[in-house]
Amino acid sequence: MDIEQNTFNQVATTLAGHFDSLYYVDIETGRYIEFIPTKLFQELNIPKTGEDFWNMTNKYAPKCVHPNDIERVLHIHSREVLPDIFRKSASYSVVYRLVLNGRIIHARHIDILCEDKKHFLFCMENIEEEVQEKRAQEKMLQSAERMARIDKLTGIKNRNAFTEYAQEIDRRIQSVDRELCFGIIMCDVNDLKRFNDTRGHSFGDEMLRRSCRMICEIFKNSQVYRNGGDEFVVVLTGEDYEIREELLENLRSESLANLRSRSGPVIASGMAEYDPDSDVKFSDVFSRADSQMYENKRFLKSGRSEGFSGNAREVEIPYPDDRKRKLDVLYEALFTMAGDGYIYLNDLKYDYSRLSVAMVDDFNLPSEYMYHAGVLWEKHVHPEDLSRYKEVIDSILFGKGEVRFLRYRIQKPDGKYMEVQPRSFILHDNEGNPEYYGGIIVPI
Repeated sequence: MDIEQNTFNQVATTLAGHFDSLYYVDIETGRYIEFIPTKLFQELNIPKTGEDFWNMTNKYAPKCVHPNDIERVLHIHSREVLPDIFRKSASYSVVYRLVLNGRIIHARHIDILCEDKKHFLFCMENIEEEVQEKRAQEKMLQSAERMARIDKLTGIKNRNAFTEYAQEIDRRIQSVDRELCFGIIMCDVNDLKRFNDTRGHSFGDEMLRRSCRMICEIFKNSQVYRNGGDEFVVVLTGEDYEIREELLENLRSESLANLRSRSGPVIASGMAEYDPDSDVKFSDVFSRADSQMYENKRFLKSGRSEGFSGNAREVEIPYPDDRKRKLDVLYEALFTMAGDGYIYLNDLKYDYSRLSVAMVDDFNLPSEYMYHAGVLWEKHVHPEDLSRYKEVIDSILFGKGEVRFLRYRIQKPDGKYMEVQPRSFILHDNEGNPEYYGGIIVPI
């Protein structure tokens, strides 16, 4: 197997954080080499290299695959069946159970056909924690009592729970509880109706989920409720109450940055504190926070937010050095494995991309490194293909993170159109959220 060591290192660096075991296999000869020191199969002492991947699989799979799954696993990974699978698709995945050290572990197995069509990557990921978490969530949602108080879209407490909380606060106010101390921050997601009308409700739902995550990450020690539609309520207590001005400023600064870059949720917000000398019920505090929120909403929509104008050039947010180093490492690994085509890699958190030199030169793009490259690239897409293009891209970035088939026409500087097909992938962070989107755009 003729591969340089630095290629192994680059690919391993890219994939090590996502898989627990990975082999590079020659389809015709069966020769294989281990890319990543296996975390799952250490006790089996599988050889790091070998001449016959199929025999190795037949030998070691029965020692670690659950008896009820072994027949299916061996069938899929037979010398006869696997090439047929790759003729239909460049990748596939399957979930099955392993039995290691007496414990049943769920694993996700992914096989990826390489660009040369002669090799494939055998990838294995331990998803037991993911499976257990999903089961726990399902068990929680099966409780009718909890479901009545949980917002299904975001997973936080809903209006029913908020109403019950407000009633409890009213009882404490009426009992003259002098230890009662709290604040309220009202939050409203800007332009949700426009997102639903122009880009579909699935896009709007994802924007609500992202907004919820943004609010909950800032107010880590407070109760957050979805009060219906595009409205969230934060009840500030304890440590969050003590630093409430700082946290509110964090929320408004992040919203303003998203407004400028058009790369994330824009949340209008307003805050009010409980005053025992004047407030006779919870709604008194709520109404003041609501009024402040609408004032902030008008400010954000006015275009006066620190010089922001809806028609102004999109402002670039400084890209952290550590993220750039990671972007470059991932790009170089992708470049090593790529064949012909235009390479792109986007850091979804900052909407910052690295593009291949060929892509920059052939389409007269500003730079290899760009903010909002997707917005610029979209302008080159043929008008007849634009709707389909947006639908697929949105489903990848704001849906389930699943890559879908796409073929479209892109305009070159000379005005002529070229038909292309992207081969894309999504890399997720430790919490399962899409973090990087990239791939190769191949001319047809």
